[in-house]
Formats: sequence, structure tokens, C-alpha cells
Amino acid sequence: MSEKILVIGANGQIGTELVTALRNIHGAEQVIASDINNPAYAIRHSGPFEFVNVLDKDNLHHIFTKHQPSQVYLLAAILSAVGEQKPKMAWDLNMTGLIHVLDFAVEFKTEKVFWPSSIAVFGPHSPKENTPQYCVMDPNTVYGFSKLAGERWCEYYYTKYGLDVRSIRYPGLIGWRASPGGGTTDYAVHIFHEALKKGRYESFLSADTALPMMYMEDAIRATITLMNAPAETLSIRSAYNLAGISFTPTQLADEIKKIIPGFEISYSKNDPRQAIADSWPKSIDDSYAHKDWDWQLEYDLPAMTIDMLENLKNII
Repeated sequence: MSEKILVIGANGQIGTELVTALRNIHGAEQVIASDINNPAYAIRHSGPFEFVNVLDKDNLHHIFTKHQPSQVYLLAAILSAVGEQKPKMAWDLNMTGLIHVLDFAVEFKTEKVFWPSSIAVFGPHSPKENTPQYCVMDPNTVYGFSKLAGERWCEYYYTKYGLDVRSIRYPGLIGWRASPGGGTTDYAVHIFHEALKKGRYESFLSADTALPMMYMEDAIRATITLMNAPAETLSIRSAYNLAGISFTPTQLADEIKKIIPGFEISYSKNDPRQAIADSWPKSIDDSYAHKDWDWQLEYDLPAMTIDMLENLKNII
């Protein structure tokens, strides 16, 4: 039986690339892209598109009724930096939207739901190095504790209703096809654009701020690999740690200088995103992902840097 896949939040950094990947696998007509705003041309014209507001239950119910999706990817969210500017809006979208989708997935007997969590679930008292799957989690941002609460809801719906919900704690994501969406790790995307356009970049994070990151190709592959894994192999129904590669702004700048020798980086002070970054892990233990669904990273820092610059120079 062919899949009918609904992607909610298709305009975002993940959604833009995930829709393309899923359409390549399942066929364009089987993947319904949806968002509250008009999508990029390629998304709108390469397959079906619906306007969806996850906070509008009637609208969302209509979409489930119309398409009867076998899989749903809920990507609509307000990210960390924007969430601190609009905390109640972030909580409402991130939580209420998730519960609406979980309820309709149960009602319409959706086979699988994917919902992204984040390393933002960890906080000041979580171990900073090789942060384990299970540890103290005391996030101090609205984005972080909405993701932590969301993990609990996902596991609850799996336990209480048997809904097959799957999730990943994404590290910072770096890609060239779409603009970042207001997260604390956005510097690692902006720096490539500025390197090509201006030959210099002012980082809002300090020189030695190490954070886990992941190239978008790896993130999309991880997402699809998890969704394709047999249910009986999965031991975690909250969200899987995913490690990626950890580096600082200085280390990233050094890699860029190997390709753009005149590139210069400077560092701003007193940016509120620094405090958010300081509360997050420096590196992640993702051994459960390796064990349960045979996860393997492909892009290291040099490979990612080369690929980003090669692709961006053709579109900037």
C-alpha cells in the first residue's frame, strides 16, 4: 500500500528539504506539503500543497479528512531565539499544535507521526560533554521546555493510545537551500553567506562556544532512516539524541579560510543568544540511535564546509 504523507511546516529549514526528499522516494503526489504561508516555488509546483494552521482545529481536521495521511511530519514551531521574544506565542504554537496533530492522528488512525525535538531540552545542570540520552534536563528557554513537554506528550500518546510517534533531538542544523528560522545556532548558516558576499562575519556567539551541529543532508537522512525503522527495534518513544559534529565559531572560520583565505571573523558581545548557547551541551552521546536504527554520520566539518560553499556560490 502506498504512503500518503502530510508535511506540516513545509516552508521551514527542515521542511523545504524533507518534502523534496520524500517526494523523490514516494512520488510527488503522495507527499502533501503544507504551511501557514505560501511556499517556495519548487515546493508549491512539484506536488500538492495545502494551507494549514495547526492552531485552527477545524482547518487541520479538514486536511486530515481530505487526505487521510498514513504518515505526518509536524515541523511547525517557533525556535529558540524568536521564542524568547514571543514566549507565550511560542508555547502555544509548539504545544497546542502538537496536541492537535496527535489527537487527529489517533482519530484518523495515522500509522506514524514524526515530531522534531532539540538539544534545547537540556539545560544548565545537564552534563555538557557527551550528554547522555537520560540525564538531568532543566531547559531555561520557552523553546526548550516546550520541546521537553512535547517529548512527554509523544511518549504518552504512544503508551496510552498506541500511536507510533518518533522523534529526534536535533543539534543545530546547517543547510544551503533555505534560510534559518530564528535559532541560536543560526550563526553557522549565516557565516557561509557572509563569507561569500563580504569576506567577513561578526559572530553573535563567542569564539570558543562549542555546540553540536549537523549538516542538513545528514539530518534529513536520519529522519527518514528513523521513520523507516521497524517499530520493534525502537526503545525510545520520547526523542533520540543525535550527535552530529561539535565545533566552535573559530573552528568553523578556520575551515572556511582554507577555501576563502582572506576570510575574517569577529565576535560581538552581550548578545542574548550567548546565554542560550551556554546552557546547551557541547557534545552529545547518540549511542541509542546507533544501536536501535543503525545511525551513521556522513559529513564531518571539512566535508560540510566544502559542500556548503560549493552550493551557495551558485545561488548567492
